[in-house]
Amino acid sequence: MRPIWKGAISFGLVTIPVGLYSATEDRRPKFRQLRQSDHSPIKYKRVAENDGNEVPYEDIVKGYEVDKGR
Repeated sequence: MRPIWKGAISFGLVTIPVGLYSATEDRRPKFRQLRQSDHSPIKYKRVAENDGNEVPYEDIVKGYEVDKGR
């Protein structure tokens, strides 16, 4: 892979060659929420407001409230 930019950093009599490369893949850290005391992971249940039953991911859709409660 070839660098998209080449240069050097100098500190007095010492020169360090530097190359800038484009990213080949997107890597983002995946953060989890943990309990502070023992670092155990926090889990969330998806629960319906009207009956209190847990809802599976495949039954969840997105929407917005037009009027209060609708």
